[in-house]
Amino acid sequence: MDADGAQLGVISREEALEVAKERELDLVLVSEKADPPVCRIMDYGKFKFEQEKKAKEAKKKSHQTEVKEVKMRYKIDQHDYNVRIGQAVRFLKAGDKVKCTVIFRGREIQHTALAETLLRRMAKDLEEQAEIQQAPKREGRNMIMFLTPRKTPLDKADKEAQTTTRAVRTITAPPRAKVAAKTQASDS
Repeated sequence: MDADGAQLGVISREEALEVAKERELDLVLVSEKADPPVCRIMDYGKFKFEQEKKAKEAKKKSHQTEVKEVKMRYKIDQHDYNVRIGQAVRFLKAGDKVKCTVIFRGREIQHTALAETLLRRMAKDLEEQAEIQQAPKREGRNMIMFLTPRKTPLDKADKEAQTTTRAVRTITAPPRAKVAAKTQASDS
């Protein structure tokens, strides 16, 4: 192939090298397994530069996901818990994974059930932004859970539509005092 993309046809290696020298370009092997092997006449330095430039652009556009950590104790106060939820939401919106860690000190290790309920509550509070990658599990003196950002966010409208489809009473029942008085009068 020529530098412009025009086909030169099947020619010997020596002829191809001569054509490349005449045009002051390089002969580059494109597909060695083809029969006959396919070569291209091009400026190899320029080609490598453009490849590197494309790779840099692709790297700039791609976001490297990091694992951010939110640490707390199982006896966390409501305001502190809300702060941790806010941090987790910020990390998830940035596209990072969140590692939720509950730390145990001393005899607190006996209360792993309370820590697990705290982590489950956190997952429930963040269910619109995140999904559980790894359920709560104990690692040494910590209990951890991993959350990943949702690709498709949950809609509250869908949940509300599901909950409002329950049966609704359309006929009002008589007051209980009148019903009780009627049954007592009929018993006498």
